[in-house]
Amino acid sequence: MQLSRSTYYRSQKAPAAPKLAVVGCRPAPPRALSPAERQVVWDTLHSHRFVDQPPREIYATLLDEETYIGHWRTMYRILEAAGESRERRRQRSHQRHAIPRLVARAPRQVWSWDITVLRGLVHREFFYLYVILDIFSRYVVGWMVADREQDELAHELISTTCARQGVVPEQLVLHADRGSVMRSKTVSRLLERLGVERSHSRPRVSNDNPYSESQFKTLKYHGDFPERFEDIGAARRFCGRWFPWYNDEHHHVNLALFTPAQVHLGQVEQVLAVRQRTLDGAFAATPERFPHGPPQAGRPPAEAWINRPAEASATAAEVVEK
Repeated sequence: MQLSRSTYYRSQKAPAAPKLAVVGCRPAPPRALSPAERQVVWDTLHSHRFVDQPPREIYATLLDEETYIGHWRTMYRILEAAGESRERRRQRSHQRHAIPRLVARAPRQVWSWDITVLRGLVHREFFYLYVILDIFSRYVVGWMVADREQDELAHELISTTCARQGVVPEQLVLHADRGSVMRSKTVSRLLERLGVERSHSRPRVSNDNPYSESQFKTLKYHGDFPERFEDIGAARRFCGRWFPWYNDEHHHVNLALFTPAQVHLGQVEQVLAVRQRTLDGAFAATPERFPHGPPQAGRPPAEAWINRPAEASATAAEVVEK
């Protein structure tokens, strides 16, 4: 039959009935707490005295008082069975700060300011660069290099800049992070006297002040930015050359390649007309190079946000699609 002996005999056996698992209650070990004892532990853990104490602390406190109701691991098991195995101690919760939401639809509506550090030649020698930036035009309206970070210096810079820009009461919002100078009484009283509204970032949230941080990166990643400055005079001379270039010559990618000065001074329409004439001439000369039709010169954004809400983002996307 071409079969092995074991295969033949195995085929003659009747299939065995499947074994059914016997399900039963697990017997309680003899050293387990009785229901009455578990209730005592439960009441103790939820008493007014121990309701916010961890089991280890409760266990040690009761031992010092010559009382034993169970090991602290047993207390944890009882809490876990009730879904209460979490932090029991009273802890201070973080204060909830409102998200700053600011929008600028024209120059001189929202300014952002911050202080960054410039390194000197000597170890631990620093100079402090104060910069005030208009978030709508990205125009640096005021800056100063000092040898210290002080509220009186910020007072002088802000007051001088507001006077030079012709800021009137109830016109401007000044946004900053939560540094000691930014929240000082000297600066607060000045802004109240000028009629300028204050705005601050949330603690430990750098994204609440994105325009100043981005501008500092543009400064420090510029090819001519030195690693260290010889003295404070050298720092002031460099900034005296760099900020005019940034305002008047730097074509900002987030401004449709307009310069901050062109947007801040209201020159967008004149520059836009020149650019559009140039693009129209290029299309008329070589239309085959523009498969999507006549090119259109880009226009700077109509508004600049700090923490744009989701509904505003959706509305802006719909406008772009249309």
